[in-house]
Amino acid sequence: MNETIEYYDANAEAYYEDTVNADMKYAYDRFLFFLPKEGRLLDFGCGSGRDAAYFASKGFTVDAVDASKEMVRLANEKTGVHASVMRFDELDAENKYEGIWACASLLHCTMDELRSILPRMARAVKLEGIFYASFKFGDFEGMRNGRWFTDLDISRAASLILPLSGCTLLDCWVSHDVRKERRSERWLNVIVRRIAPLGE
Repeated sequence: MNETIEYYDANAEAYYEDTVNADMKYAYDRFLFFLPKEGRLLDFGCGSGRDAAYFASKGFTVDAVDASKEMVRLANEKTGVHASVMRFDELDAENKYEGIWACASLLHCTMDELRSILPRMARAVKLEGIFYASFKFGDFEGMRNGRWFTDLDISRAASLILPLSGCTLLDCWVSHDVRKERRSERWLNVIVRRIAPLGE
């Protein structure tokens, strides 16, 4: 994880420029379909701040966090969101959010880390709350281009989601990368809902 954070700190400007204008409406619409018209969201690994700014424009209160201090700086300066530095394993909220958005962020966690972080996300959303996450499609796990990646196919995603207490898988789909130069890359997208109170 530390090596990946260092990568983003060192390459923040380039990553910002590469991602800030990506059109994610296909995923926004599916996420927002399951949410009320207003409430509090967490952008969990906010990167450029692109998505946090979009959800704020739709009337949501958005907490934006990222482990890279340089990405947080750029999100605050250029996208106008109020982002703060936080690692995934530092999430300690309960019943706080209508939804959590983790777009192309949790993919930098190992499978073991995901087994610890996903329950934290489930606790952080309110009853009937949801969380979204996207991963590169496949079964690779390891360092790639200076960062750790955990790719998921449907069976690997199921092995993480099905054991989550009080949760159900709402939606799962495979998409292509929205950037033209990476159109051949595929992504696995999942939306999970908490359907039982904490402790049940």
